[in-house]
Amino acid sequence: MEALSLFNDIVVDAPPTEGIKYAGSKLKLLPYILQLVRKVNPRTILDGFSGTTRVSQALAKSGYRVFCNDISLWSETFGVCYLLNQKQKEVYGELIQHLNSLKPVDGWFSEHYGGLSNNGSSNHEDGFKKPWQIHNTRKLDAIRDEIERLVLPRVDKAVALTSLMLALDQVDSTLGHFVSYLKDWSPRSYKNLFLKIPRVFVAEPIHRVYRCDIFDLIQNISVDLAYFDPPYGSNNDKMPPSRVRYASYYHLWTTICAYDRPKLFGKAKRRVDTSDTIAASCFEEFRRNDSGKFIAVEAIERLIRLTNAKWIILSYSSGGRATAHELSETLRASGKVLEVLELDYKRNVMSGMKWTNEWIRDAEEPNHEFLFLIEKK
Repeated sequence: MEALSLFNDIVVDAPPTEGIKYAGSKLKLLPYILQLVRKVNPRTILDGFSGTTRVSQALAKSGYRVFCNDISLWSETFGVCYLLNQKQKEVYGELIQHLNSLKPVDGWFSEHYGGLSNNGSSNHEDGFKKPWQIHNTRKLDAIRDEIERLVLPRVDKAVALTSLMLALDQVDSTLGHFVSYLKDWSPRSYKNLFLKIPRVFVAEPIHRVYRCDIFDLIQNISVDLAYFDPPYGSNNDKMPPSRVRYASYYHLWTTICAYDRPKLFGKAKRRVDTSDTIAASCFEEFRRNDSGKFIAVEAIERLIRLTNAKWIILSYSSGGRATAHELSETLRASGKVLEVLELDYKRNVMSGMKWTNEWIRDAEEPNHEFLFLIEKK
């Protein structure tokens, strides 16, 4: 993907990356994130909320040393696959071929997440819609059991699990998350699950992958630049803030990586540990605290203050527009804002802005995303 030059700089081409469908994907922003990074030329970068690791992959392929972190097990798996690999891609061919050759079996995933298609297009033969057709969950059961049986080295196992998740993402019957499933089977769900070798590369320099609460991590490492894309949730006061909680949206990827057969609840058969009362996140909370300040903004303020980095790039979604004024004050107090970029998803246009309250006006409209490059005090 090619970016327009916004700083009278060299145009940055983002290297190829891959990942699952993801509500927080930064695929379209990659060229602009790289452009901001190049502006200050750091050596070490923390990707604090790495998700599918597309940003970490792009940074690593661009020559930076990456510290990749996310609280999710499946995100750590992607990180280990792409950032810690020291083998050529072809080395994994025999493993992936072996997994593809396994005979389907009926197992735990088929019992809970596999649906029949013998009633035409309908996806609710037992009263529950399912994310995959049963011919693919039977393959999933066979492959996931074999990955466990092989007792693979850490990186090899991560490569196998990444291959499995990428393949499952191509045959699902969802809108891209696992809190609800389509009423009728999607056309892609009829296809057969087929694993491919992930687009791995030999990681140079040596990167690091963490699965930590961000506040535990930032006080124990030091980097030149930190990129933060907190998991902004819904600002709808009539909904619990957890409605866009990433632990809930992607619970099935966690189960596939953990292979722990958790207790389930609800029509989507979510993990109990992703329920609204357990998996809370201060960044997804758009209510005010006792002193009247938005909890999400307070968390961002603390995040910036405690981070040991000279520069910070912060992503901000207009989905959290109720906090825009307070976020503006937080950024002013945190240091010098060097650049502000805005992406209008409706028009698919990226523009550069001067650091004024002009961005707050646009933040009141949906489908806008902002990138702030900050030099800390």
